Amino acid sequence: MESEMDIAEDQVEISDDVPEDNTKSILEAILFAASEPITVKQFQHAIPKITVREIRNALSELQQDYEQMNRSFRLIEIANGYQICTQPEYSDWIRKFFIQQVRVTLSPSALETLAIVAYKQPVTRNDVSTIRGVNSDSVISALVEKGLVRVSGRKEGAGRSLLFSTTDTFLQQFGLKDPSELPSLEEIEQLLSTSNSNESIHTSLEETE
Repeated sequence: MESEMDIAEDQVEISDDVPEDNTKSILEAILFAASEPITVKQFQHAIPKITVREIRNALSELQQDYEQMNRSFRLIEIANGYQICTQPEYSDWIRKFFIQQVRVTLSPSALETLAIVAYKQPVTRNDVSTIRGVNSDSVISALVEKGLVRVSGRKEGAGRSLLFSTTDTFLQQFGLKDPSELPSLEEIEQLLSTSNSNESIHTSLEETE
């Protein structure tokens, strides 16, 4: 007699059978579900009955399909794998979307602090507090917890204060390739429009350049 555990395992068993002419759809589904580039080896692990050549051919066909359909996204090879990404011409719209998302999830004080770290990095807690005119320790800690800011080293000299910089998560949130693509101070000010210290932070940032 089968135990309850054996029955449960049978119920969650996943078939390796691939429906005929459905390879591209399976690969496409995996690509859309993944948040990182997928290697051919990872594809084959998920669908072992398909050869490496069949996987590469199917991925190549997907690339051609997206191009011929003039879709807003494409399939690219990156980091030794494959990933679906948007077409470059839509980058401005996506950046605006992510900026709005951050605006919803972060308080004005957090946005102020994040802007200072982004433009002055690497920067110490005291530097941030001086620019804002208020103690910012708790805000910086909150940004670290959210993964938007990280400890990037220690300042030379007495005390060796911790230095803070933005993270890859920050770049992803704002739709940026690297810190050189940071929006202008005017765009940052728009994000801080609900704060009473917009003018002072803009002035402080410029004066400390």
